[in-house]
Amino acid sequence: MSSRGLPALSGDSGLSRYLTEIRKFPLLSPEDEYMFAKRWKEHEDPEAARRLVTSHLRLVAKIAMGYRGYGLPVSEIVSEGNVGLMQAVKRFEPDKGFRLATYAMWWIRASIQEYVLRSWSMVKLGTTAAQKKLFFNLRKAKSNIGAIEEGDLTPEHVATLTDRLGVTATELTDMNRRLSGPDASLNAPLRSESESEWQDWLADDTVDQETRLAEREEMGNRRTLLVDAMKDLTERERDIIQARRLQDEPLTLEELSQKYGVSRERVRQIEVRAFEKLQRGMKAATNPGALPAPA
Repeated sequence: MSSRGLPALSGDSGLSRYLTEIRKFPLLSPEDEYMFAKRWKEHEDPEAARRLVTSHLRLVAKIAMGYRGYGLPVSEIVSEGNVGLMQAVKRFEPDKGFRLATYAMWWIRASIQEYVLRSWSMVKLGTTAAQKKLFFNLRKAKSNIGAIEEGDLTPEHVATLTDRLGVTATELTDMNRRLSGPDASLNAPLRSESESEWQDWLADDTVDQETRLAEREEMGNRRTLLVDAMKDLTERERDIIQARRLQDEPLTLEELSQKYGVSRERVRQIEVRAFEKLQRGMKAATNPGALPAPA
């Protein structure tokens, strides 16, 4: 699948023109989306793929704008998101029952986040999932409580954010300094008592393409497993899981209890049960010979 025929994005100076151009592409109805997806899946029709991609360029731009706070060119962030979108279209299974946008947003975010992490010298690509999550959530969490000043956080802000993000005060303070401080020397020690330097933890930009493709393949497989497992949930379970665990800003138990007319505890129980069903479904898919756990 090629990017040929898509609007050109030449630097941040051309961003406004690009955003104007992509608004000209029509959104697809569910029926048209299914038809084009089937044509691409069964016949690899390039025009069908182009229609699927162009109808979702606005989704990429919207997601990309959420990553403007990392000091990177927005045009490059959008371009990376478009790469993720094309990967999603290539792997999309129209018969699974989900819209392309639901599937594609995972690929778009993954592609953008990989670019951001690769571009930030203070964060190693091979760091833990918890640290990556903190890296991307801290800026938004600070904004939500009005902690927009540079430098160290106040004790009150530290207490609030550690509770919200589920991290220790040390982890929070270290990450905040990486995000808000000026670029440090790559030869600076990680800690005062350490002989290791920051450059020892940098990702090698010359990582071979096969490794990156393998990582993306694995990420795609996990998303496919999740999409398949979601089909085993009831409509209410699916809605609650998406609202509580798959959104950038999860709904509260109180909001969902009002929506469904049940107690907050009941919503929590449904969420836990649905998550356990997802885990069992994904585990069974990766290990078909295993006996399923009781429902």
